[in-house]
Amino acid sequence: MVSDYELIWRLILSALLGGLLGLEREAHGRAAGLRTHILVCVGSTLIMLTSMHIFDIYRNEGVNIDPARIAAQVVSGIGFLGAGTILRFRASVIGLTTAASLWAVAGIGLAIGSGFTTGALVTTEIALVTLFVLTRVEKSFIRRDWYKVLSVTTRGDATQIGQIRGVLSDYSVEVRDFEMKRSEDSEGKELVLLEVTLKLTTEKYDDVILSDIMHLKGVERARWI
Repeated sequence: MVSDYELIWRLILSALLGGLLGLEREAHGRAAGLRTHILVCVGSTLIMLTSMHIFDIYRNEGVNIDPARIAAQVVSGIGFLGAGTILRFRASVIGLTTAASLWAVAGIGLAIGSGFTTGALVTTEIALVTLFVLTRVEKSFIRRDWYKVLSVTTRGDATQIGQIRGVLSDYSVEVRDFEMKRSEDSEGKELVLLEVTLKLTTEKYDDVILSDIMHLKGVERARWI
Protein backbone atom coordinates (compact mmCIF):
# COMPACT_ATOMS: atom_id res chain seq x y z
CA MET A 1 0.00 0.00 0.00
CA VAL A 2 1.36 3.42 -0.97
CA SER A 3 1.74 5.75 2.01
CA ASP A 4 0.07 9.16 2.06
CA TYR A 5 3.48 10.83 1.88
CA GLU A 6 4.48 8.81 -1.19
CA LEU A 7 1.10 9.46 -2.82
CA ILE A 8 1.40 13.24 -2.36
CA TRP A 9 5.01 13.18 -3.59
CA ARG A 10 4.07 11.31 -6.76
CA LEU A 11 1.23 13.71 -7.56
CA ILE A 12 3.45 16.76 -6.99
CA LEU A 13 6.26 15.26 -9.09
CA SER A 14 3.85 14.54 -11.94
CA ALA A 15 2.66 18.16 -11.84
CA LEU A 16 6.26 19.40 -12.00
CA LEU A 17 7.33 17.13 -14.86
CA GLY A 18 4.14 17.65 -16.83
CA GLY A 19 4.47 21.40 -16.30
CA LEU A 20 8.00 21.41 -17.72
CA LEU A 21 6.77 19.97 -21.00
CA GLY A 22 3.72 22.22 -20.95
CA LEU A 23 5.88 25.33 -20.59
CA GLU A 24 7.55 24.64 -23.92
CA ARG A 25 4.19 24.25 -25.65
CA GLU A 26 2.87 27.37 -23.88
CA ALA A 27 5.86 29.36 -25.12
CA HIS A 28 4.89 28.43 -28.68
CA GLY A 29 1.33 29.64 -28.14
CA ARG A 30 -0.32 26.21 -28.35
CA ALA A 31 -3.81 25.66 -26.99
CA ALA A 32 -2.64 22.60 -25.05
CA GLY A 33 -0.05 24.35 -22.92
CA LEU A 34 1.02 24.46 -19.29
CA ARG A 35 -2.30 23.74 -17.59
CA THR A 36 -3.35 21.01 -20.03
CA HIS A 37 -0.08 19.11 -19.65
CA ILE A 38 -0.18 19.36 -15.86
CA LEU A 39 -3.76 18.10 -15.72
CA VAL A 40 -3.05 15.20 -18.08
CA CYS A 41 0.05 14.15 -16.17
CA VAL A 42 -1.53 14.46 -12.70
CA GLY A 43 -4.71 12.75 -13.90
CA SER A 44 -2.70 9.84 -15.33
CA THR A 45 -0.82 9.53 -12.05
CA LEU A 46 -4.06 9.45 -10.10
CA ILE A 47 -5.50 6.78 -12.42
CA MET A 48 -2.41 4.61 -11.92
CA LEU A 49 -2.55 5.08 -8.14
CA THR A 50 -6.25 4.28 -8.13
CA SER A 51 -5.64 1.08 -10.13
CA MET A 52 -2.97 0.01 -7.64
CA HIS A 53 -5.21 0.93 -4.70
CA ILE A 54 -8.07 -1.21 -6.05
CA PHE A 55 -5.65 -4.08 -6.57
CA ASP A 56 -4.41 -3.78 -2.94
CA ILE A 57 -7.99 -3.84 -1.63
CA TYR A 58 -9.08 -7.00 -3.42
CA ARG A 59 -5.90 -9.05 -3.78
CA ASN A 60 -6.30 -10.63 -0.32
CA GLU A 61 -9.86 -11.69 -1.14
CA GLY A 62 -8.83 -13.91 -4.01
CA VAL A 63 -10.28 -11.63 -6.67
CA ASN A 64 -8.31 -11.62 -9.92
CA ILE A 65 -7.70 -7.94 -10.73
CA ASP A 66 -5.21 -6.52 -13.20
CA PRO A 67 -3.83 -3.24 -11.74
CA ALA A 68 -2.88 -2.05 -15.23
CA ARG A 69 -6.34 -2.51 -16.77
CA ILE A 70 -7.67 0.96 -15.94
CA ALA A 71 -4.34 2.62 -16.65
CA ALA A 72 -4.16 0.93 -20.06
CA GLN A 73 -7.20 2.88 -21.16
CA VAL A 74 -5.24 6.11 -20.71
CA VAL A 75 -2.80 5.12 -23.46
CA SER A 76 -5.59 4.79 -26.02
CA GLY A 77 -7.93 7.36 -24.52
CA ILE A 78 -5.38 10.16 -24.57
CA GLY A 79 -5.43 9.84 -28.35
CA PHE A 80 -8.81 11.57 -28.44
CA LEU A 81 -7.40 14.56 -26.56
CA GLY A 82 -4.32 14.63 -28.74
CA ALA A 83 -6.39 14.44 -31.91
CA GLY A 84 -8.18 17.60 -30.84
CA THR A 85 -4.89 19.52 -31.00
CA ILE A 86 -4.11 18.44 -34.58
CA LEU A 87 -5.47 20.87 -37.14
CA ARG A 88 -5.13 21.17 -40.88
CA PHE A 89 -4.59 24.83 -41.69
CA ARG A 90 -4.42 25.73 -45.36
CA ALA A 91 -1.40 23.92 -46.78
CA SER A 92 0.03 22.61 -43.51
CA VAL A 93 -0.82 20.48 -40.49
CA ILE A 94 -0.21 21.88 -37.02
CA GLY A 95 -0.45 20.35 -33.57
CA LEU A 96 1.36 17.05 -34.14
CA THR A 97 4.13 17.85 -31.64
CA THR A 98 1.60 18.97 -29.04
CA ALA A 99 -0.38 15.76 -29.50
CA ALA A 100 2.80 13.71 -29.11
CA SER A 101 3.81 15.62 -25.97
CA LEU A 102 0.37 14.98 -24.44
CA TRP A 103 0.72 11.27 -25.15
CA ALA A 104 4.22 11.27 -23.64
CA VAL A 105 3.14 13.21 -20.56
CA ALA A 106 0.33 10.71 -19.97
CA GLY A 107 2.95 7.95 -19.97
CA ILE A 108 5.07 9.94 -17.55
CA GLY A 109 2.08 10.30 -15.24
CA LEU A 110 1.40 6.56 -15.32
CA ALA A 111 5.06 5.82 -14.60
CA ILE A 112 5.09 8.14 -11.59
CA GLY A 113 1.83 6.70 -10.33
CA SER A 114 3.28 3.18 -10.38
CA GLY A 115 6.46 4.31 -8.63
CA PHE A 116 8.66 4.06 -11.73
CA THR A 117 10.12 7.53 -11.10
CA THR A 118 13.47 6.87 -12.79
CA GLY A 119 11.75 6.12 -16.08
CA ALA A 120 9.55 9.20 -15.68
CA LEU A 121 12.52 11.49 -14.97
CA VAL A 122 14.64 10.17 -17.86
CA THR A 123 11.69 10.36 -20.26
CA THR A 124 11.04 13.96 -19.20
CA GLU A 125 14.69 14.87 -19.78
CA ILE A 126 14.67 13.29 -23.24
CA ALA A 127 11.38 15.02 -24.11
CA LEU A 128 12.71 18.41 -22.98
CA VAL A 129 15.87 17.98 -25.06
CA THR A 130 13.71 17.00 -28.04
CA LEU A 131 11.42 20.01 -27.69
CA PHE A 132 13.96 22.70 -26.78
CA VAL A 133 17.28 21.64 -28.32
CA LEU A 134 16.27 19.72 -31.44
CA THR A 135 13.93 22.53 -32.48
CA ARG A 136 16.97 24.81 -32.80
CA VAL A 137 18.96 22.09 -34.57
CA GLU A 138 16.17 21.67 -37.13
CA LYS A 139 16.07 25.40 -37.85
CA SER A 140 19.85 25.70 -38.13
CA PHE A 141 21.02 22.57 -39.93
CA ILE A 142 18.09 20.74 -41.46
CA ARG A 143 16.44 21.98 -44.63
CA ARG A 144 12.74 22.51 -44.19
CA ASP A 145 10.08 22.99 -46.82
CA TRP A 146 7.48 25.64 -46.11
CA TYR A 147 3.96 25.29 -47.48
CA LYS A 148 2.04 28.53 -47.84
CA VAL A 149 -0.97 29.85 -49.74
CA LEU A 150 -0.62 32.99 -51.83
CA SER A 151 -3.75 34.99 -52.57
CA VAL A 152 -3.70 37.42 -55.49
CA THR A 153 -6.58 39.66 -56.57
CA THR A 154 -6.15 40.95 -60.11
CA ARG A 155 -7.99 42.58 -62.99
CA GLY A 156 -5.76 40.93 -65.56
CA ASP A 157 -6.45 38.12 -68.00
CA ALA A 158 -5.01 34.64 -68.35
CA THR A 159 -1.63 36.00 -69.51
CA GLN A 160 -1.10 37.50 -66.07
CA ILE A 161 -1.12 34.04 -64.54
CA GLY A 162 2.02 33.34 -66.53
CA GLN A 163 3.59 36.55 -65.19
CA ILE A 164 2.87 35.50 -61.62
CA ARG A 165 4.40 32.09 -62.28
CA GLY A 166 7.44 33.86 -63.69
CA VAL A 167 7.88 35.85 -60.48
CA LEU A 168 7.58 32.69 -58.40
CA SER A 169 10.12 30.83 -60.53
CA ASP A 170 12.70 33.55 -59.80
CA TYR A 171 12.71 32.39 -56.18
CA SER A 172 12.68 28.63 -56.86
CA VAL A 173 9.12 28.31 -55.56
CA GLU A 174 7.19 25.21 -56.52
CA VAL A 175 3.48 25.53 -57.29
CA ARG A 176 1.61 22.63 -55.69
CA ASP A 177 -2.01 23.67 -56.24
CA PHE A 178 -3.85 26.39 -58.10
CA GLU A 179 -7.39 27.75 -57.78
CA MET A 180 -9.00 30.62 -59.69
CA LYS A 181 -12.27 32.36 -58.86
CA ARG A 182 -14.05 35.19 -60.61
CA SER A 183 -15.98 37.98 -58.90
CA GLU A 184 -16.94 41.62 -59.36
CA ASP A 185 -15.99 44.79 -57.52
CA SER A 186 -18.43 47.45 -56.32
CA GLU A 187 -18.50 48.99 -59.81
CA GLY A 188 -19.38 45.72 -61.50
CA LYS A 189 -15.95 45.21 -63.05
CA GLU A 190 -14.57 41.69 -63.17
CA LEU A 191 -11.95 40.59 -60.64
CA VAL A 192 -9.96 37.36 -60.62
CA LEU A 193 -8.95 35.80 -57.31
CA LEU A 194 -6.03 33.39 -57.46
CA GLU A 195 -5.13 31.11 -54.56
CA VAL A 196 -1.83 29.33 -55.14
CA THR A 197 -0.44 26.69 -52.78
CA LEU A 198 3.35 26.91 -52.81
CA LYS A 199 6.31 24.95 -51.50
CA LEU A 200 9.20 27.16 -50.43
CA THR A 201 12.63 26.29 -49.06
CA THR A 202 12.87 29.49 -47.01
CA GLU A 203 10.62 32.23 -45.67
CA LYS A 204 13.07 35.09 -46.06
CA TYR A 205 11.72 36.09 -49.50
CA ASP A 206 8.07 36.32 -48.43
CA ASP A 207 7.90 40.12 -48.53
CA VAL A 208 9.98 40.34 -51.71
CA ILE A 209 7.67 37.92 -53.54
CA LEU A 210 4.62 39.95 -52.54
CA SER A 211 6.32 43.18 -53.60
CA ASP A 212 7.27 41.82 -57.03
CA ILE A 213 3.74 40.52 -57.64
CA MET A 214 2.19 43.83 -56.57
CA HIS A 215 4.29 45.57 -59.24
CA LEU A 216 2.61 43.55 -61.98
CA LYS A 217 0.07 45.49 -64.01
CA GLY A 218 -3.51 44.84 -62.94
CA VAL A 219 -2.74 43.30 -59.54
CA GLU A 220 -4.96 44.82 -56.87
CA ARG A 221 -3.81 42.81 -53.87
CA ALA A 222 -1.33 40.11 -52.89
CA ARG A 223 -1.04 38.47 -49.50
CA TRP A 224 -0.21 35.24 -47.66
CA ILE A 225 -3.18 33.43 -46.13
